[in-house]
Amino acid sequence: MTDTSPFYVTTAINYPNGKPHIGHAYEGIAADVIARFRRSQGREVRFQTGVDVHGLKMVKTAREKGLDPSEFAAQMTPHFTELCERYRISYDRFISTSEDANHIAAQEIWKRMEASGDLYRDRYEGWYSVRDEAYYAEGELLDGEGGAKLSPQGTPVEWTVEESWFFRLSAYQERLLALYADHPEFIQPDSRRNEVIRFVEGGLNDLSISRTSFDWGVPVPDDPDHVMYVWIDALTNYLSGLGFPDDKDALVEKFWPANVHLIGKDIVRFHAVYWPAFLLSAGIELPHQVHAHGFILNRGQKESKSLGNVTDPIALADRFGSDAIRYFLMRDVSFGQDGSISDEAIVTRANADLANSFGNLAQRTLSMIHKNLDGKLATGWEPTEADRELQALVQNACGEELPEAFERFTFSHGLEAWIRAVFACNQYVDEQAPWTLKKTDPERMAAVLSQLFICIRTLAIAIAPIVPDAAQKLLDQMGIEARNWRDIADQNWYQARAAGAPLGKPEGIFPRLELEATDAGR
Repeated sequence: MTDTSPFYVTTAINYPNGKPHIGHAYEGIAADVIARFRRSQGREVRFQTGVDVHGLKMVKTAREKGLDPSEFAAQMTPHFTELCERYRISYDRFISTSEDANHIAAQEIWKRMEASGDLYRDRYEGWYSVRDEAYYAEGELLDGEGGAKLSPQGTPVEWTVEESWFFRLSAYQERLLALYADHPEFIQPDSRRNEVIRFVEGGLNDLSISRTSFDWGVPVPDDPDHVMYVWIDALTNYLSGLGFPDDKDALVEKFWPANVHLIGKDIVRFHAVYWPAFLLSAGIELPHQVHAHGFILNRGQKESKSLGNVTDPIALADRFGSDAIRYFLMRDVSFGQDGSISDEAIVTRANADLANSFGNLAQRTLSMIHKNLDGKLATGWEPTEADRELQALVQNACGEELPEAFERFTFSHGLEAWIRAVFACNQYVDEQAPWTLKKTDPERMAAVLSQLFICIRTLAIAIAPIVPDAAQKLLDQMGIEARNWRDIADQNWYQARAAGAPLGKPEGIFPRLELEATDAGR
């Protein structure tokens, strides 16, 4: 039975203390593919992303630039909305943690946790990473140069002493372990789940959740000298973006609990330990899943400003087009693992799969229909065994294998099935040789080209969540309204299309990419 229930997907909220990097684009693209895929199944989708503008890191960066944190946030946030626009990230809600609605929601969750007896005041003394906005125990730290202490992420830490509100995280150790045991799907992939379980089994300390050393954040209810720990209001965005706590009869009722929080592997602890504990304390249902993706490396090396190898995703899309980048990242990076990017790899993959294989298949098929059949599709032909085999292969790849893989977020596996179907179509063209049939059997030529038209439609609809612009352009040229994936196997559309307007002269949808001299080695 087809699942038509509402679906809610979120990205981790972005920290705009600098311009977006390729990791921001990767996460947004992956979430967008999920959202488009679910919409194509007929599900009502809520897709949310946004920016987290609070915290000490924003304060310090703004101060270095001689700006108020709110001014700095206002300057940086448009870079993230531009990223979404450039990569066709089709969010329904873009939220900032500075919005009044998020303040109200965070304060409501605070009050509920306090009512549960899980908050108390004390003095915090310990290590804090400003860059991670995270507290670390002594045993987690790494040794840096000159005796410096570093976080597990390799970021500097500083000894912090201040009055603070604490959350009784230690009281939730057993409940969290029971959650992970009873719902192994809650944290994915398994490598991240195992990492979290080991951390929680090692014992949980109560968590400092307020600061007094700065005032850029959400004020603590009834204690205005304190602002909330940034990760409280950052995580609350998943609820405040639905209207919590005032919209219980509408979006919250429809979409919560979230189906999946899509996040980077470096922030699993906040989403898989702190967030469920906060929600349990506040009496709010937990999200169904936290899914952590890996890092995007530059030629196998982690990107950093000091190395000068940070990829500008906007410039990358300007060079190669957003569809090519989207396809490369979903095809060549195994989701949940680290992946590597380079200009050469993008050009090679896009040309091989999109331009040479699928683009060429569509271009030559539609051109032959336009030139040799006056743009008209054949009807009433009796399919041969070769026709039936090709149709079954394409239907299985696009209607079974690819959707099943996308359900599991194994996008690269789904696209492998898709490209195999493209290869099969190209082999069918070579074997059937419609250019020869034009002279020897024109009716069979018409049947072959029309059979290919059916397959290309199926392939275009299947790939639409990955390359939305190109797929839409192709379907428009074919005179086809993109249908839901659940209708891929329905051939009733064909008779109506065959009786419609003739096909015009097609235009290429996947131009071949070229490396410029300045791209080599980048």
